[in-house]
Amino acid sequence: MFAAVVCCCAFGVAAPRGQQAIQARTEIVRVAVSVMSPSGDFVGGLTQKDFRVLDRGEQTPVLSFAPDDAPAKVVVMIETSPAVYLIQSQHLAGASALLQGLAPYDQVALVAYDDGPRGLLDFTSDKTAIAAAIGQLQYVLGTGQLNFFISLAAVIDQLAPVTDKKALVLLTTGLDSSPRSNWSALTARLRAQDDVIYPVALGGDLRTAKPDKKKKPDPGEPRNPLSFAQSTADLQALATITGGRAFFPQSQNDFVPAYKQIAAALRHQYVIGIAPQHDGKFHALEVQLVGADGQPITGDVKNPAPRIFAREGYQAPAETSPPTP
Repeated sequence: MFAAVVCCCAFGVAAPRGQQAIQARTEIVRVAVSVMSPSGDFVGGLTQKDFRVLDRGEQTPVLSFAPDDAPAKVVVMIETSPAVYLIQSQHLAGASALLQGLAPYDQVALVAYDDGPRGLLDFTSDKTAIAAAIGQLQYVLGTGQLNFFISLAAVIDQLAPVTDKKALVLLTTGLDSSPRSNWSALTARLRAQDDVIYPVALGGDLRTAKPDKKKKPDPGEPRNPLSFAQSTADLQALATITGGRAFFPQSQNDFVPAYKQIAAALRHQYVIGIAPQHDGKFHALEVQLVGADGQPITGDVKNPAPRIFAREGYQAPAETSPPTP
């Protein structure tokens, strides 16, 4: 699956030259879309004619459409740092809710990370094997680097060739001890890919703990780069950029509802394909739900419109000159 990340996995095998050439000539921007009703339920059974996509405010043709019952590939990425070891029972006990909520034909892969990613299980629809692998996670004890951004970037790179419906579920504190430049590199990758990210934040009430204002900072003490406030903003940004949702459980009882929401979103996710522009710029996208008259469905205070989750936009490829005869 993940070359140099997951061992003995077919996903990391390079495509034949012919297949690579076909992929290079076929350009399409995939937009995963979930629709939530005002009551909080995800809407299934929609078709291509129910959607309209705006590229920088201009309607763009829909070239392909995958219905909500299309199989999904889901990577569950779990932080195994010393901090998570202390609270592992909070989230692992409810992880079965995610597996049970997925469709029987959906496939899940398992990756762990601390200073780097480690592949644990290749894509499989065997939910028993996935649960067993989660239960056998090994945590890093002691101190060391926590490289969340580059670990996630490595997984995204390995997922890039997958054209199926795909998503990443992150069980993480979101903390990262590496230079902040790695965050910029990660978000740039995400804007060029079609992954949907669902972060489930670990740390509970530690995330909302207020600093001691009475304690004066020590000028000689090095600044701690690990900030729950910053990680909360980062996790929310990952969801917003990719069209997913971020969850911030406060207690053990909050994990199961979060996993059920993620599973429901994946079961009712559509994938719309559009052609990219070629100007090397970032293109903001808007996905609209339309009625029988072809006009966007709007709502008001009494009757709110359905909520649409979709990626913010895409990084357009640079314009290429035609080949010289």
